[in-house]
Amino acid sequence: MANKEVTSGKVGKDKYRSFLHDEGENIHWRHGGPPTYDAVNKLFEEGRTKEWPKGSLEETVQNAIKSWEMELSHKTRLKDFKTINPEKFKLFVNGREGLSGEETLRLGSYNALLKSSLPEDLKIYRADEETFESSHQAFKSAFPRGFAWEVIKVYSGPPEIAFKFRHWGFFEGPFKGHAPTGKMVQFYGLGTVKVDDSLKVEEVEIYYDPAEMFGGLLSGKHTNYPIESGTKTSAAFQECPFSK
Repeated sequence: MANKEVTSGKVGKDKYRSFLHDEGENIHWRHGGPPTYDAVNKLFEEGRTKEWPKGSLEETVQNAIKSWEMELSHKTRLKDFKTINPEKFKLFVNGREGLSGEETLRLGSYNALLKSSLPEDLKIYRADEETFESSHQAFKSAFPRGFAWEVIKVYSGPPEIAFKFRHWGFFEGPFKGHAPTGKMVQFYGLGTVKVDDSLKVEEVEIYYDPAEMFGGLLSGKHTNYPIESGTKTSAAFQECPFSK
């Protein structure tokens, strides 16, 4: 999901996200302007399982979810969202209590998806201690080329859409003190989306195992000091000391 933000000028049409190229001037963008997704789009195109036919249900669902994620990550006001019904929207993750649109927007996508009811000493990621900004920075650091998302299969059409998805990226930057490995990190999950008559989302329900992702992110060597992406220290951990 990581991408580059821009603060001025027109943004070219994004073929996977609606509402990005034709927004009005009154949209409140988190980073001053609409984002660009060039890097993660390239990652997606190089690594996707299948290219769905244009206009197919699978492509429609895939692009709709990408558009919703774009709005959630880059718009600061729920009233600017075009993908959801703000008054009815709820997000359910792994059977937990549903989050309203405002709650989801406040937490951010990562914290909303990674909230956990595990005891504190068993939590790998403490969403309640992260802000919107710190959570996004942590994953942008870990996945400098982005964290790509695709629909694998759609089981039913609207008004209740059921689908299987895949999320992946390359662990090429530090994560919470763990050195990058350069390896692919990925996980699979299932989801349902309930839409109204105008195809705006009323409910999203997601099921997945966070351990699939964290297993890869915690596999890098742990250090007692922060490793900055792009530094010589970060690069050194990706090399075998006996290869020279």
